[in-house]
Amino acid sequence: MLSQRTRYTIRALQHLADHFGQGPIQLTEIATAQNIPAKFLTVILSEMSRAGLVATMRGKDGGYWLALSPVDVSYGDIVRITRGSLALVPCASRYAHETCKNCLEEEKCRLRELMLRVRDETAQVLDKITLADPIPIG
Repeated sequence: MLSQRTRYTIRALQHLADHFGQGPIQLTEIATAQNIPAKFLTVILSEMSRAGLVATMRGKDGGYWLALSPVDVSYGDIVRITRGSLALVPCASRYAHETCKNCLEEEKCRLRELMLRVRDETAQVLDKITLADPIPIG
């Protein structure tokens, strides 16, 4: 499952994508529109700023905006930034690989092979869809 942090991040970035090119959006507007606690949103947007996805300006007319075009931000990017990996188990991670504790040797583990396929299929879907792509509701 996606963590609450990842889901909040996606919703916040979707909000910024919906307002791309319209100038800074105040934190309270994002928090209210997306039902995200303001303190949590501050942390999330700071992390996204450090990752280069969000830009910010302080002051009365300040706020947040996407630092990249929505077409350049995939959902796979967002999940990797917030979770560290798309893999469901540590041994299937491409960038944060770890040997699983209490498991078989990797070359003998069918579960790992299955999870590698799941990771690759998930990546194929999430890396194709960007914040610019319409996602119909219902």
